[in-house]
Amino acid sequence: MSDTATTRHGETTGGFEKTPGWLDWYDGPTKPTFQLPEGAVDAHCHVFGPGEQFPFAPERKYTPCDASADQLFALRDRLGFERNVIVQATCHGADNRALVDALKRAGGRARGVATVRRDVTEAQLRELHEAGVRGVRFNFVKRLVDRVPTDSLEEIVAKIKPWGWHVVIYFEAEDLPDLYDFFSAIPTDVVVDHMGRPDVTKDPEGEEFGLFLRFMRENPNVWTKVSCPERLSVTGPRALDGEQHAYTDVVPFARRVVEEFPDRVLWGTDWPHPNLKDHMPDDGLLVDYLPQIATTPELQKKLLVDNPGRLYWPKGS
Repeated sequence: MSDTATTRHGETTGGFEKTPGWLDWYDGPTKPTFQLPEGAVDAHCHVFGPGEQFPFAPERKYTPCDASADQLFALRDRLGFERNVIVQATCHGADNRALVDALKRAGGRARGVATVRRDVTEAQLRELHEAGVRGVRFNFVKRLVDRVPTDSLEEIVAKIKPWGWHVVIYFEAEDLPDLYDFFSAIPTDVVVDHMGRPDVTKDPEGEEFGLFLRFMRENPNVWTKVSCPERLSVTGPRALDGEQHAYTDVVPFARRVVEEFPDRVLWGTDWPHPNLKDHMPDDGLLVDYLPQIATTPELQKKLLVDNPGRLYWPKGS
């Protein structure tokens, strides 16, 4: 049995101590009632460590519990997904070893999004590509990373473009006005994490979310993940009457995006849900949230099968 397979839920190994108040991922999620379409992809998830095998980065802003590749794949199978897109976690910085290990262990059933620095070499990019990496992530959320100069990011984009990779950007809605022109000039496909984190207490027809919709309309190379309602919601997973109503305040935002841009949307669990402060979601409930935002079988297939297939498993790749 591998080292990662023996990691227990909630443990942090390698001499690391979890960030105080850290919420561990939910062990034993419910089996979803929503039947995922055949070939469905969890297009946003992570692995953490295990710390004794893949140490966390010295510059990290948080220290999580371990969340191994084996545990991720067990969740994949329980929820009914066929494949994963594993995104490099900020707690690992630009050390992609845990990501690469998970991709190799997936046997072709996973693709990756890495974090690289401006001095990344052609040989390193080739190694990542052969492992299954198809994109790089730039994080602009100030509480999670130190701001990277845009000229450094432009150098990275120039290096990854010949590989046919795309760029994933993570930012908050209030920062889009300042970053709009820079993002619009990226000469590859661009994937926005979590709809740019809209403030769901505001009007989905209002100015702030309207700017995000305009960004997508004006830039046909821009895709977005309509994921992470648990990060955006104020009402939470349940209504006051005790019945399950998964993150209904996020639904108008996500449904609007799915219906206007059906060929440029993705979705993922975000397991193991780093840096949540309020509650740890049941991943089965997150899957059951999907029919609220993709309301027809056609939209569900585009969101979960066709779109991630085109981006991460194109013919001949």
